[in-house]
Amino acid sequence: MISRRDFLQTSMAAAALLGTSGFGSWARLAAQQALSQDQLLEFDTFGNVSLIHVTDIHAQLKPIYFREPSVNLGVGPNKGEVPHVTGADFRRLYGIDDGSPAHYALSSGDFAALAAGYGRVGGLDRVATVINAIRADRPDALLLDGGDTWHGSYTCYHSQGQDMVNVMNALKPDAMTFHWEFTLGSDRVTELVEGLPYAALGQNIFDAEWDEPAELFKPYEFFERGGVKIAVIGQAFPYMPIANPGWMFPEYSFGIRDEHMQQMVDEVRAEGAELVVCLSHNGFDVDKKMAGIVTGIDVILSGHTHDALPEPVQVGDTIIVASGSNGKFVSRVDLDVRDGRMMGFRHKLIPIFSDVITPDAEIAALIDEQRAPHAEALAEVIGRTDGLLYRRGNFNGSWDDLICDALLTRREAEIALSPGVRWGPSLIPGQDITREDIWGVTSMTYPEAYRSEMTGEFLKIVLEDVADNIFNPDPYYQQGGDMVRTGGLGYKIDISKPQGERITDMTLLATGEAIDPARNYVVAGWASVNEGTEGPPIWDVVEEHIRDLGTVSPTDNTSVTVTGL
Repeated sequence: MISRRDFLQTSMAAAALLGTSGFGSWARLAAQQALSQDQLLEFDTFGNVSLIHVTDIHAQLKPIYFREPSVNLGVGPNKGEVPHVTGADFRRLYGIDDGSPAHYALSSGDFAALAAGYGRVGGLDRVATVINAIRADRPDALLLDGGDTWHGSYTCYHSQGQDMVNVMNALKPDAMTFHWEFTLGSDRVTELVEGLPYAALGQNIFDAEWDEPAELFKPYEFFERGGVKIAVIGQAFPYMPIANPGWMFPEYSFGIRDEHMQQMVDEVRAEGAELVVCLSHNGFDVDKKMAGIVTGIDVILSGHTHDALPEPVQVGDTIIVASGSNGKFVSRVDLDVRDGRMMGFRHKLIPIFSDVITPDAEIAALIDEQRAPHAEALAEVIGRTDGLLYRRGNFNGSWDDLICDALLTRREAEIALSPGVRWGPSLIPGQDITREDIWGVTSMTYPEAYRSEMTGEFLKIVLEDVADNIFNPDPYYQQGGDMVRTGGLGYKIDISKPQGERITDMTLLATGEAIDPARNYVVAGWASVNEGTEGPPIWDVVEEHIRDLGTVSPTDNTSVTVTGL
Protein backbone atom coordinates (compact mmCIF):
# COMPACT_ATOMS: atom_id res chain seq x y z
CA MET A 1 0.00 0.00 0.00
CA ILE A 2 1.36 3.43 -0.86
CA SER A 3 2.34 5.46 2.20
CA ARG A 4 0.48 8.66 2.98
CA ARG A 5 3.62 10.69 2.34
CA ASP A 6 4.14 9.00 -1.02
CA PHE A 7 0.44 9.40 -1.76
CA LEU A 8 0.73 13.16 -1.48
CA GLN A 9 4.07 13.40 -3.27
CA THR A 10 3.98 10.93 -6.11
CA SER A 11 5.11 11.20 -9.69
CA MET A 12 3.05 10.36 -12.71
CA ALA A 13 4.73 9.96 -16.09
CA ALA A 14 7.18 12.84 -16.46
CA ALA A 15 5.24 15.30 -14.34
CA ALA A 16 4.36 15.51 -10.65
CA LEU A 17 0.85 14.47 -9.66
CA LEU A 18 0.19 16.32 -6.45
CA GLY A 19 -2.87 15.43 -4.44
CA THR A 20 -4.33 16.88 -1.28
CA SER A 21 -7.36 16.08 0.81
CA GLY A 22 -9.58 18.70 2.41
CA PHE A 23 -10.40 16.35 5.26
CA GLY A 24 -7.75 17.73 7.59
CA SER A 25 -9.25 21.21 7.84
CA TRP A 26 -12.73 20.18 8.85
CA ALA A 27 -11.30 17.49 11.14
CA ARG A 28 -9.50 20.20 13.09
CA LEU A 29 -12.62 22.33 13.23
CA ALA A 30 -14.59 19.28 14.28
CA ALA A 31 -12.17 18.70 17.13
CA GLN A 32 -12.94 22.23 18.30
CA GLN A 33 -16.68 21.53 17.89
CA ALA A 34 -16.92 24.77 15.91
CA LEU A 35 -18.39 23.58 12.64
CA SER A 36 -20.44 25.87 10.46
CA GLN A 37 -21.84 25.46 7.00
CA ASP A 38 -19.20 27.76 5.55
CA GLN A 39 -16.44 25.72 7.16
CA LEU A 40 -17.85 22.45 5.86
CA LEU A 41 -18.01 23.88 2.35
CA GLU A 42 -14.66 25.69 2.45
CA PHE A 43 -12.43 24.57 -0.43
CA ASP A 44 -9.34 25.97 -2.12
CA THR A 45 -10.49 25.85 -5.72
CA PHE A 46 -7.90 24.09 -7.80
CA GLY A 47 -7.18 23.28 -11.42
CA ASN A 48 -9.78 23.47 -14.15
CA VAL A 49 -12.19 20.54 -13.57
CA SER A 50 -14.46 19.69 -10.62
CA LEU A 51 -16.24 16.40 -10.01
CA ILE A 52 -19.09 16.02 -7.50
CA HIS A 53 -19.80 12.43 -6.44
CA VAL A 54 -22.77 10.93 -4.58
CA THR A 55 -23.51 7.23 -4.39
CA ASP A 56 -25.59 4.57 -2.61
CA ILE A 57 -28.26 7.03 -1.46
CA HIS A 58 -30.75 4.14 -1.11
CA ALA A 59 -33.74 6.45 -1.43
CA GLN A 60 -33.05 8.33 1.81
CA LEU A 61 -34.68 11.68 1.14
CA LYS A 62 -34.70 12.90 4.73
CA PRO A 63 -31.96 13.22 7.38
CA ILE A 64 -31.18 10.00 9.21
CA TYR A 65 -28.76 8.44 11.65
CA PHE A 66 -26.23 6.12 10.03
CA ARG A 67 -23.54 4.24 11.93
CA GLU A 68 -20.36 3.28 10.11
CA PRO A 69 -19.13 -0.32 10.52
CA SER A 70 -17.15 -1.54 13.51
CA VAL A 71 -16.23 -4.74 11.64
CA ASN A 72 -15.01 -4.54 8.02
CA LEU A 73 -12.48 -7.32 7.46
CA GLY A 74 -10.06 -7.43 4.57
CA VAL A 75 -8.44 -10.59 3.26
CA GLY A 76 -5.56 -11.38 0.94
CA PRO A 77 -3.78 -8.27 -0.33
CA ASN A 78 -6.43 -6.03 1.28
CA LYS A 79 -5.96 -7.29 4.83
CA GLY A 80 -5.42 -4.30 7.07
CA GLU A 81 -5.78 -1.82 4.21
CA VAL A 82 -8.47 0.84 3.91
CA PRO A 83 -11.42 0.55 3.84
CA HIS A 84 -10.82 -2.48 6.09
CA VAL A 85 -9.72 -0.33 9.01
CA THR A 86 -12.38 0.68 11.53
CA GLY A 87 -12.98 2.26 14.90
CA ALA A 88 -10.03 3.60 16.87
CA ASP A 89 -7.58 2.28 14.28
CA PHE A 90 -9.34 4.33 11.60
CA ARG A 91 -9.28 7.44 13.77
CA ARG A 92 -5.57 7.03 14.46
CA LEU A 93 -4.84 6.52 10.76
CA TYR A 94 -6.48 9.81 9.80
CA GLY A 95 -5.69 11.83 12.91
CA ILE A 96 -9.28 12.08 14.14
CA ASP A 97 -9.81 13.20 17.73
CA ASP A 98 -12.06 11.04 19.89
CA GLY A 99 -15.44 12.60 20.48
CA SER A 100 -15.22 15.04 17.59
CA PRO A 101 -17.84 15.34 14.84
CA ALA A 102 -15.27 13.72 12.54
CA HIS A 103 -15.27 10.73 14.87
CA TYR A 104 -19.06 10.67 14.70
CA ALA A 105 -19.21 10.98 10.93
CA LEU A 106 -16.55 8.48 9.99
CA SER A 107 -16.36 5.74 12.63
CA SER A 108 -18.58 3.70 14.91
CA GLY A 109 -17.29 4.16 18.45
CA ASP A 110 -19.64 5.77 21.01
CA PHE A 111 -22.11 6.24 18.19
CA ALA A 112 -25.28 6.55 20.25
CA ALA A 113 -23.83 9.17 22.57
CA LEU A 114 -22.30 11.18 19.74
CA ALA A 115 -25.49 10.95 17.67
CA ALA A 116 -27.48 12.43 20.53
CA GLY A 117 -25.16 15.43 20.49
CA TYR A 118 -24.43 15.91 16.81
CA GLY A 119 -27.75 14.93 15.30
CA ARG A 120 -28.79 13.41 12.03
CA VAL A 121 -26.91 13.33 8.75
CA GLY A 122 -27.92 13.49 5.12
CA GLY A 123 -31.16 14.68 3.57
CA LEU A 124 -31.18 15.45 -0.13
CA ASP A 125 -32.25 19.04 0.52
CA ARG A 126 -28.97 19.49 2.42
CA VAL A 127 -27.08 17.61 -0.28
CA ALA A 128 -28.60 20.09 -2.75
CA THR A 129 -27.20 23.00 -0.74
CA VAL A 130 -23.71 21.50 -0.94
CA ILE A 131 -24.01 20.80 -4.67
CA ASN A 132 -25.25 24.33 -5.30
CA ALA A 133 -22.35 25.81 -3.34
CA ILE A 134 -19.83 23.82 -5.37
CA ARG A 135 -21.52 24.88 -8.60
CA ALA A 136 -21.45 28.51 -7.49
CA ASP A 137 -17.71 28.18 -7.17
CA ARG A 138 -17.23 25.96 -10.24
CA PRO A 139 -20.34 26.36 -12.45
CA ASP A 140 -19.44 23.59 -14.86
CA ALA A 141 -18.72 20.94 -12.21
CA LEU A 142 -19.84 17.42 -13.17
CA LEU A 143 -22.34 15.78 -10.80
CA LEU A 144 -22.11 11.98 -10.99
CA ASP A 145 -24.44 9.49 -9.27
CA GLY A 146 -22.93 6.07 -8.51
CA GLY A 147 -26.21 4.15 -8.31
CA ASP A 148 -28.27 2.35 -5.65
CA THR A 149 -30.44 5.44 -5.83
CA TRP A 150 -33.92 4.14 -6.71
CA HIS A 151 -34.15 1.65 -3.86
CA GLY A 152 -34.51 1.47 -0.10
CA SER A 153 -37.56 3.27 1.30
CA TYR A 154 -41.34 3.10 1.66
CA THR A 155 -41.96 5.91 -0.81
CA CYS A 156 -39.48 4.56 -3.35
CA TYR A 157 -41.17 1.14 -3.25
CA HIS A 158 -44.67 2.53 -3.60
CA SER A 159 -43.73 4.93 -6.41
CA GLN A 160 -41.55 2.33 -8.17
CA GLY A 161 -38.59 4.67 -7.92
CA GLN A 162 -40.41 7.77 -9.17
CA ASP A 163 -39.86 9.78 -5.99
CA MET A 164 -36.09 9.42 -6.32
CA VAL A 165 -36.11 10.11 -10.04
CA ASN A 166 -38.08 13.32 -9.46
CA VAL A 167 -35.73 14.59 -6.75
CA MET A 168 -32.53 13.54 -8.52
CA ASN A 169 -33.71 15.19 -11.74
CA ALA A 170 -34.03 18.41 -9.76
CA LEU A 171 -30.42 18.04 -8.59
CA LYS A 172 -29.41 17.82 -12.27
CA PRO A 173 -26.82 15.03 -12.38
CA ASP A 174 -24.77 14.60 -15.53
CA ALA A 175 -24.67 10.78 -15.42
CA MET A 176 -25.46 7.75 -13.27
CA THR A 177 -24.83 4.02 -13.15
CA PHE A 178 -26.85 1.20 -11.59
CA HIS A 179 -27.34 -1.75 -9.24
CA TRP A 180 -30.51 -2.15 -7.13
CA GLU A 181 -32.40 -0.12 -9.71
CA PHE A 182 -32.67 -3.31 -11.79
CA THR A 183 -34.78 -4.97 -9.09
CA LEU A 184 -37.63 -2.69 -10.16
CA GLY A 185 -37.81 -5.03 -13.14
CA SER A 186 -36.74 -4.55 -16.73
CA ASP A 187 -39.91 -2.83 -17.90
CA ARG A 188 -39.86 -0.23 -15.16
CA VAL A 189 -36.12 0.37 -15.53
CA THR A 190 -36.61 0.93 -19.26
CA GLU A 191 -39.44 3.37 -18.62
CA LEU A 192 -37.43 5.39 -16.12
CA VAL A 193 -34.13 5.35 -18.02
CA GLU A 194 -35.78 6.46 -21.27
CA GLY A 195 -37.11 9.52 -19.43
CA LEU A 196 -33.86 10.57 -17.78
CA PRO A 197 -32.48 13.98 -18.83
CA TYR A 198 -28.93 12.74 -18.15
CA ALA A 199 -26.72 9.85 -19.21
CA ALA A 200 -27.45 6.28 -18.05
CA LEU A 201 -24.10 4.53 -18.23
CA GLY A 202 -22.83 0.96 -18.01
CA GLN A 203 -20.07 -0.34 -20.24
CA ASN A 204 -20.62 -3.78 -18.67
CA ILE A 205 -24.39 -3.97 -19.21
CA PHE A 206 -24.86 -6.38 -22.10
CA ASP A 207 -27.77 -7.89 -23.99
CA ALA A 208 -27.97 -11.41 -22.55
CA GLU A 209 -29.14 -13.02 -25.78
CA TRP A 210 -26.62 -11.46 -28.16
CA ASP A 211 -23.75 -10.83 -25.72
CA GLU A 212 -23.24 -7.32 -26.97
CA PRO A 213 -23.61 -3.93 -25.28
CA ALA A 214 -27.20 -3.13 -24.33
CA GLU A 215 -28.64 -0.29 -26.39
CA LEU A 216 -30.44 1.36 -23.46
CA PHE A 217 -27.21 2.03 -21.55
CA LYS A 218 -24.35 3.95 -23.14
CA PRO A 219 -20.86 2.80 -22.18
CA TYR A 220 -19.63 6.36 -21.81
CA GLU A 221 -20.49 10.02 -22.25
CA PHE A 222 -18.28 12.93 -23.27
CA PHE A 223 -18.32 16.29 -21.51
CA GLU A 224 -16.43 19.53 -22.14
CA ARG A 225 -15.54 21.19 -18.84
CA GLY A 226 -12.88 23.79 -18.05
CA GLY A 227 -11.51 23.50 -21.56
CA VAL A 228 -11.00 19.75 -21.01
CA LYS A 229 -12.59 16.89 -22.95
CA ILE A 230 -13.78 14.43 -20.31
CA ALA A 231 -15.03 10.87 -20.82
CA VAL A 232 -17.15 9.34 -18.06
CA ILE A 233 -17.39 5.55 -18.38
CA GLY A 234 -20.09 3.73 -16.43
CA GLN A 235 -19.51 0.49 -14.53
CA ALA A 236 -22.70 -1.07 -13.16
CA PHE A 237 -22.68 -3.68 -10.39
CA PRO A 238 -21.04 -6.72 -12.02
CA TYR A 239 -22.81 -9.52 -10.15
CA MET A 240 -26.47 -8.65 -10.60
CA PRO A 241 -27.86 -12.13 -11.42
CA ILE A 242 -25.95 -13.65 -8.48
CA ALA A 243 -26.71 -11.12 -5.75
CA ASN A 244 -30.21 -10.23 -6.99
CA PRO A 245 -32.97 -12.13 -8.85
CA GLY A 246 -31.92 -12.57 -12.46
CA TRP A 247 -35.51 -13.37 -13.44
CA MET A 248 -36.37 -9.69 -12.85
CA PHE A 249 -34.02 -8.52 -15.62
CA PRO A 250 -33.48 -11.54 -17.91
CA GLU A 251 -32.57 -9.37 -20.90
CA TYR A 252 -29.28 -8.31 -19.34
CA SER A 253 -25.94 -9.77 -18.39
CA PHE A 254 -23.21 -7.98 -16.48
CA GLY A 255 -19.74 -8.94 -15.23
CA ILE A 256 -16.65 -6.82 -14.66
CA ARG A 257 -15.58 -7.05 -18.31
CA ASP A 258 -12.04 -5.74 -17.91
CA GLU A 259 -11.20 -6.27 -21.56
CA HIS A 260 -14.22 -4.28 -22.70
CA MET A 261 -13.41 -1.56 -20.16
CA GLN A 262 -9.90 -1.32 -21.60
CA GLN A 263 -11.40 -1.08 -25.10
CA MET A 264 -13.66 1.76 -23.93
CA VAL A 265 -10.74 3.61 -22.33
CA ASP A 266 -8.67 3.22 -25.47
CA GLU A 267 -11.62 4.30 -27.59
CA VAL A 268 -12.31 7.50 -25.66
CA ARG A 269 -8.61 8.33 -25.57
CA ALA A 270 -8.48 7.90 -29.34
CA GLU A 271 -11.43 10.27 -29.61
CA GLY A 272 -9.54 12.95 -27.72
CA ALA A 273 -10.44 12.37 -24.06
CA GLU A 274 -7.98 14.25 -21.86
CA LEU A 275 -9.50 12.99 -18.59
CA VAL A 276 -11.08 9.55 -18.11
CA VAL A 277 -13.41 9.04 -15.15
CA CYS A 278 -14.95 5.69 -14.24
CA LEU A 279 -18.29 6.00 -12.45
CA SER A 280 -18.28 2.63 -10.73
CA HIS A 281 -20.54 0.40 -8.67
CA ASN A 282 -17.97 -2.39 -8.39
CA GLY A 283 -17.16 -2.04 -4.72
CA PHE A 284 -13.88 -0.65 -3.42
CA ASP A 285 -11.66 -3.75 -3.50
CA VAL A 286 -12.86 -4.64 -6.99
CA ASP A 287 -12.11 -1.10 -8.13
CA LYS A 288 -8.60 -1.37 -6.72
CA LYS A 289 -7.94 -4.56 -8.66
CA MET A 290 -9.49 -3.16 -11.84
CA ALA A 291 -7.31 -0.03 -11.53
CA GLY A 292 -4.26 -2.27 -11.55
CA ILE A 293 -5.39 -4.08 -14.71
CA VAL A 294 -7.01 -1.42 -16.89
CA THR A 295 -4.69 1.39 -17.92
CA GLY A 296 -5.66 4.95 -18.75
CA ILE A 297 -8.31 5.64 -16.08
CA ASP A 298 -7.54 8.83 -14.15
CA VAL A 299 -10.28 8.73 -11.50
CA ILE A 300 -12.56 5.96 -10.24
CA LEU A 301 -15.57 7.17 -8.29
CA SER A 302 -16.30 4.06 -6.25
CA GLY A 303 -19.66 2.80 -5.01
CA HIS A 304 -21.47 -0.29 -3.69
CA THR A 305 -19.50 -1.06 -0.52
CA HIS A 306 -20.60 2.17 1.23
CA ASP A 307 -17.07 3.09 2.27
CA ALA A 308 -16.43 6.68 3.36
CA LEU A 309 -12.74 7.56 3.02
CA PRO A 310 -11.41 11.04 3.76
CA GLU A 311 -8.57 10.61 1.27
CA PRO A 312 -8.49 8.93 -2.15
CA VAL A 313 -6.44 5.76 -2.57
CA GLN A 314 -3.98 5.67 -5.43
CA VAL A 315 -3.31 2.60 -7.57
CA GLY A 316 -0.73 3.30 -10.24
CA ASP A 317 -1.85 6.45 -12.03
CA THR A 318 -5.47 6.14 -10.86
CA ILE A 319 -7.06 7.74 -7.80
CA ILE A 320 -10.07 6.00 -6.23
CA VAL A 321 -12.64 8.09 -4.35
CA ALA A 322 -15.13 6.56 -1.88
CA SER A 323 -18.08 8.76 -0.90
CA GLY A 324 -20.06 6.79 1.66
CA SER A 325 -23.79 6.13 1.46
CA ASN A 326 -27.32 7.13 2.39
CA GLY A 327 -26.72 10.78 1.48
CA LYS A 328 -24.29 11.15 4.39
CA PHE A 329 -21.42 12.58 2.31
CA VAL A 330 -20.69 14.43 -0.90
CA SER A 331 -17.23 14.24 -2.48
CA ARG A 332 -15.68 17.16 -4.32
CA VAL A 333 -12.63 16.45 -6.47
CA ASP A 334 -10.83 19.30 -8.23
CA LEU A 335 -8.38 18.31 -10.97
CA ASP A 336 -5.62 20.07 -12.82
CA VAL A 337 -5.71 18.67 -16.35
CA ARG A 338 -3.14 19.95 -18.82
CA ASP A 339 -1.81 18.58 -22.10
CA GLY A 340 -4.03 15.52 -21.83
CA ARG A 341 -2.81 14.61 -18.36
CA MET A 342 -4.11 14.80 -14.81
CA MET A 343 -1.33 16.80 -13.15
CA GLY A 344 -2.79 17.03 -9.66
CA PHE A 345 -5.93 17.04 -7.54
CA ARG A 346 -7.60 18.32 -4.42
CA HIS A 347 -10.30 16.32 -2.69
CA LYS A 348 -12.77 16.86 0.10
CA LEU A 349 -15.22 14.41 1.61
CA ILE A 350 -17.98 16.70 2.87
CA PRO A 351 -20.11 15.30 5.71
CA ILE A 352 -23.75 16.32 5.53
CA PHE A 353 -24.43 17.35 9.13
CA SER A 354 -28.14 18.06 8.90
CA ASP A 355 -28.23 20.56 11.75
CA VAL A 356 -25.34 22.56 10.28
CA ILE A 357 -26.28 22.74 6.60
CA THR A 358 -29.32 24.80 5.62
CA PRO A 359 -31.77 22.83 3.46
CA ASP A 360 -32.39 24.02 -0.07
CA ALA A 361 -35.97 25.29 -0.02
CA GLU A 362 -36.90 24.11 -3.52
CA ILE A 363 -35.64 20.56 -2.99
CA ALA A 364 -37.14 20.43 0.51
CA ALA A 365 -40.56 21.30 -0.94
CA LEU A 366 -40.15 18.69 -3.69
CA ILE A 367 -39.23 16.02 -1.14
CA ASP A 368 -42.28 16.85 0.95
CA GLU A 369 -44.41 16.62 -2.18
CA GLN A 370 -43.18 13.07 -2.86
CA ARG A 371 -43.85 12.02 0.71
CA ALA A 372 -47.20 13.75 1.22
CA PRO A 373 -49.44 10.90 -0.04
CA HIS A 374 -47.76 8.54 2.43
CA ALA A 375 -47.21 10.87 5.38
CA GLU A 376 -49.64 9.18 7.77
CA ALA A 377 -48.36 5.67 7.06
CA LEU A 378 -44.72 6.74 7.30
CA ALA A 379 -45.15 8.44 10.68
CA GLU A 380 -47.13 5.72 12.46
CA VAL A 381 -45.27 4.63 15.59
CA ILE A 382 -44.98 0.84 15.86
CA GLY A 383 -42.77 0.60 18.94
CA ARG A 384 -39.72 2.02 20.65
CA THR A 385 -36.09 1.03 21.09
CA ASP A 386 -34.08 1.42 24.27
CA GLY A 387 -30.85 0.46 22.51
CA LEU A 388 -28.96 1.21 19.30
CA LEU A 389 -30.40 -0.36 16.14
CA TYR A 390 -27.88 -0.54 13.30
CA ARG A 391 -26.96 -2.84 10.46
CA ARG A 392 -23.66 -1.96 8.79
CA GLY A 393 -20.83 -4.52 9.27
CA ASN A 394 -19.59 -7.93 8.12
CA PHE A 395 -21.80 -9.79 10.61
CA ASN A 396 -25.09 -9.34 12.47
CA GLY A 397 -26.07 -5.86 13.55
CA SER A 398 -28.85 -5.22 16.03
CA TRP A 399 -31.36 -4.42 13.26
CA ASP A 400 -30.50 -7.80 11.72
CA ASP A 401 -30.97 -9.53 15.07
CA LEU A 402 -34.39 -7.94 15.41
CA ILE A 403 -35.39 -9.08 11.91
CA CYS A 404 -34.15 -12.61 12.64
CA ASP A 405 -36.06 -12.68 15.94
CA ALA A 406 -39.20 -11.63 14.08
CA LEU A 407 -38.73 -14.46 11.58
CA LEU A 408 -38.14 -17.03 14.32
CA THR A 409 -41.21 -15.90 16.26
CA ARG A 410 -43.75 -15.01 13.60
CA ARG A 411 -42.83 -17.81 11.18
CA GLU A 412 -42.37 -20.42 13.94
CA ALA A 413 -38.90 -21.41 12.80
CA GLU A 414 -35.83 -22.93 14.44
CA ILE A 415 -33.36 -20.94 12.36
CA ALA A 416 -33.63 -17.58 10.61
CA LEU A 417 -31.59 -16.26 7.70
CA SER A 418 -31.49 -12.59 6.74
CA PRO A 419 -29.48 -11.14 3.84
CA GLY A 420 -26.20 -9.35 4.53
CA VAL A 421 -27.23 -6.09 2.89
CA ARG A 422 -25.51 -2.84 3.88
CA TRP A 423 -28.33 -0.34 3.50
CA GLY A 424 -30.64 0.96 6.18
CA PRO A 425 -30.54 3.87 8.64
CA SER A 426 -29.75 3.45 12.33
CA LEU A 427 -31.91 4.33 15.34
CA ILE A 428 -30.52 5.60 18.63
CA PRO A 429 -31.72 4.64 22.13
CA GLY A 430 -35.00 6.23 23.10
CA GLN A 431 -36.28 6.66 19.56
CA ASP A 432 -39.73 5.63 18.42
CA ILE A 433 -39.73 3.00 15.69
CA THR A 434 -42.00 4.14 12.87
CA ARG A 435 -43.22 2.26 9.84
CA GLU A 436 -40.77 4.30 7.78
CA ASP A 437 -37.92 3.02 9.93
CA ILE A 438 -38.93 -0.60 9.38
CA TRP A 439 -39.17 -0.10 5.63
CA GLY A 440 -35.78 1.59 5.65
CA VAL A 441 -34.19 -1.76 6.50
CA THR A 442 -36.56 -4.09 4.64
CA SER A 443 -37.77 -2.37 1.47
CA MET A 444 -37.20 -4.39 -1.69
CA THR A 445 -39.24 -5.86 -4.53
CA TYR A 446 -38.80 -9.50 -3.46
CA PRO A 447 -39.71 -9.26 0.24
CA GLU A 448 -41.45 -12.61 0.80
CA ALA A 449 -40.64 -14.18 4.18
CA TYR A 450 -40.43 -17.87 3.30
CA ARG A 451 -40.63 -20.86 5.64
CA SER A 452 -39.05 -24.10 4.54
CA GLU A 453 -36.95 -27.05 5.65
CA MET A 454 -33.20 -27.31 5.12
CA THR A 455 -30.79 -30.00 6.16
CA GLY A 456 -27.83 -29.17 8.36
CA GLU A 457 -25.59 -30.05 5.43
CA PHE A 458 -27.37 -27.57 3.17
CA LEU A 459 -27.17 -24.83 5.82
CA LYS A 460 -23.40 -25.27 5.94
CA ILE A 461 -23.24 -25.01 2.15
CA VAL A 462 -25.21 -21.76 2.31
CA LEU A 463 -22.89 -20.27 4.91
CA GLU A 464 -19.77 -21.42 3.06
CA ASP A 465 -20.98 -19.96 -0.24
CA VAL A 466 -21.79 -16.59 1.28
CA ALA A 467 -18.51 -16.55 3.21
CA ASP A 468 -16.60 -17.08 -0.03
CA ASN A 469 -18.45 -14.19 -1.61
CA ILE A 470 -17.02 -11.96 1.11
CA PHE A 471 -13.70 -13.45 2.14
CA ASN A 472 -12.27 -14.83 -1.09
CA PRO A 473 -8.76 -13.32 -1.32
CA ASP A 474 -9.41 -12.38 -4.96
CA PRO A 475 -11.71 -9.32 -5.02
CA TYR A 476 -13.15 -10.44 -8.35
CA TYR A 477 -14.78 -13.38 -6.56
CA GLN A 478 -16.32 -11.23 -3.84
CA GLN A 479 -19.82 -11.21 -5.26
CA GLY A 480 -22.08 -10.38 -2.34
CA GLY A 481 -22.66 -7.89 0.44
CA ASP A 482 -21.82 -8.93 3.98
CA MET A 483 -22.27 -12.27 5.73
CA VAL A 484 -25.78 -13.70 5.83
CA ARG A 485 -27.28 -12.89 9.21
CA THR A 486 -28.45 -15.83 11.31
CA GLY A 487 -30.95 -16.24 14.10
CA GLY A 488 -31.14 -19.36 16.26
CA LEU A 489 -27.86 -20.56 14.75
CA GLY A 490 -24.33 -20.05 16.04
CA TYR A 491 -21.10 -20.90 14.26
CA LYS A 492 -17.39 -20.23 14.01
CA ILE A 493 -15.79 -18.79 10.91
CA ASP A 494 -12.10 -18.75 10.02
CA ILE A 495 -11.81 -16.12 7.30
CA SER A 496 -8.29 -17.27 6.40
CA LYS A 497 -9.41 -20.72 5.28
CA PRO A 498 -10.30 -21.67 1.67
CA GLN A 499 -13.83 -22.19 0.41
CA GLY A 500 -15.62 -25.06 2.13
CA GLU A 501 -13.42 -24.94 5.23
CA ARG A 502 -14.36 -21.64 6.84
CA ILE A 503 -17.49 -22.66 8.79
CA THR A 504 -17.30 -24.96 11.83
CA ASP A 505 -19.07 -25.62 15.13
CA MET A 506 -22.57 -24.89 13.88
CA THR A 507 -24.93 -24.92 16.85
CA LEU A 508 -28.69 -24.77 17.33
CA LEU A 509 -28.83 -22.04 19.96
CA ALA A 510 -32.18 -23.09 21.45
CA THR A 511 -30.73 -26.42 22.65
CA GLY A 512 -26.96 -26.00 22.43
CA GLU A 513 -26.81 -29.06 20.21
CA ALA A 514 -24.47 -29.34 17.24
CA ILE A 515 -26.20 -28.99 13.89
CA ASP A 516 -26.80 -32.45 12.45
CA PRO A 517 -25.95 -32.55 8.72
CA ALA A 518 -28.66 -35.16 8.10
CA ARG A 519 -31.47 -33.53 10.07
CA ASN A 520 -34.10 -31.19 8.59
CA TYR A 521 -34.48 -27.81 10.30
CA VAL A 522 -37.35 -25.35 9.93
CA VAL A 523 -35.81 -22.23 8.45
CA ALA A 524 -37.37 -18.82 7.84
CA GLY A 525 -35.80 -16.17 5.71
CA TRP A 526 -36.48 -13.45 3.17
CA ALA A 527 -35.07 -11.87 0.02
CA SER A 528 -34.77 -15.18 -1.81
CA VAL A 529 -33.57 -14.76 -5.40
CA ASN A 530 -35.77 -17.70 -6.45
CA GLU A 531 -38.82 -16.88 -8.52
CA GLY A 532 -42.15 -17.90 -6.99
CA THR A 533 -41.06 -17.63 -3.36
CA GLU A 534 -44.12 -17.41 -1.11
CA GLY A 535 -44.71 -15.76 2.24
CA PRO A 536 -45.80 -12.49 3.83
CA PRO A 537 -43.67 -9.43 3.13
CA ILE A 538 -40.86 -9.05 5.63
CA TRP A 539 -41.96 -5.56 6.69
CA ASP A 540 -45.29 -6.99 7.91
CA VAL A 541 -43.49 -9.73 9.83
CA VAL A 542 -41.18 -7.23 11.52
CA GLU A 543 -43.96 -4.74 12.23
CA GLU A 544 -46.11 -7.40 13.93
CA HIS A 545 -43.15 -8.50 16.02
CA ILE A 546 -42.29 -4.98 17.16
CA ARG A 547 -45.94 -4.25 18.00
CA ASP A 548 -45.98 -7.33 20.22
CA LEU A 549 -42.74 -6.32 21.94
CA GLY A 550 -43.67 -2.69 22.42
CA THR A 551 -40.12 -1.80 23.40
CA VAL A 552 -37.14 -3.36 21.65
CA SER A 553 -34.10 -4.08 23.84
CA PRO A 554 -31.12 -5.00 21.65
CA THR A 555 -28.37 -7.12 23.21
CA ASP A 556 -24.87 -7.96 22.05
CA ASN A 557 -24.80 -10.90 19.64
CA THR A 558 -22.16 -13.48 20.55
CA SER A 559 -23.39 -16.30 18.30
CA VAL A 560 -20.61 -15.89 15.69
CA THR A 561 -16.95 -16.42 16.55
CA VAL A 562 -14.51 -15.00 14.00
CA THR A 563 -10.92 -16.24 13.69
CA GLY A 564 -8.17 -16.07 11.10
CA LEU A 565 -7.90 -12.30 11.39
